[in-house]
Amino acid sequence: MTPYFAPQGGLPPETELLSSRAIFTEAFAVIPRRVMTDIVVSLFPGWEGTRGWVLARPLSGFAETFCQIILEVQGGGGSDHPEPDAGAEAVFFVLEGKLTVTINGRQAEALGPGGYAYLPPGLGYTVRNTDTAPARFHWIRKRYEPAPGLGPPDPIFAHEQDVPTAPMKGHRSWSTTRFVDPRDMRHDMMVNIVNFTPGGAISFSETHVMEHGLYILEGKGVYRLNDVWVEVQEGDFLWLRAFCPQACYAGGPGRFRYLLYKDVNRFPKLAL
Repeated sequence: MTPYFAPQGGLPPETELLSSRAIFTEAFAVIPRRVMTDIVVSLFPGWEGTRGWVLARPLSGFAETFCQIILEVQGGGGSDHPEPDAGAEAVFFVLEGKLTVTINGRQAEALGPGGYAYLPPGLGYTVRNTDTAPARFHWIRKRYEPAPGLGPPDPIFAHEQDVPTAPMKGHRSWSTTRFVDPRDMRHDMMVNIVNFTPGGAISFSETHVMEHGLYILEGKGVYRLNDVWVEVQEGDFLWLRAFCPQACYAGGPGRFRYLLYKDVNRFPKLAL
């Protein structure tokens, strides 16, 4: 089975040092896995047996286009009305356990580790953990931006192991797992998995209009953000503002892989 790191909660011992790798700037943030403890969990109306770690939310000087939460749902828990915003689209990606998503009371999809679901705006759906073990998964939300002449996308259910990886042009050690065709202009966000074999790298400094949410699924690596080198490992979360220079390389003996959010396929707005 493909490993994905998921936070387990708890609290560090009193003897542990206070210093950490956490960084918060106007251009990027690093939220290390160590901070995802019991004391920073949130509870949500309409969700039963559920708690979550909010990694990103629209906020002045922080994320502008999306919200990202790791949810932990106990057996039998979940929600019959999970989405409070009728204009929001969502992606689920399962790290541990089993999750059942039911659309309009009819179509039920069971998702295990590596399971992916895209849910367009205005869709009636429920989310339940029908197993006894906790389910832990990412819930990524964005206010959908329609495109002229195009309707919203259809729901998508997939599993990472069934989706082929596409090598990046000219790179043997860098590939991307895409759950959505990037040429489909109905979509205004993508949630992909970026893969590096040991020693692989983004060997140039990317600077682009897309905002990123980046969760390390597996391995460790080093990221260059602006002029700062940051060591990261599985379970860490990074937020990258649009145009923040970025590059990285895989720094461990195994693979380095992360779940990547980005906003795509729309003209830049002329006013905030």
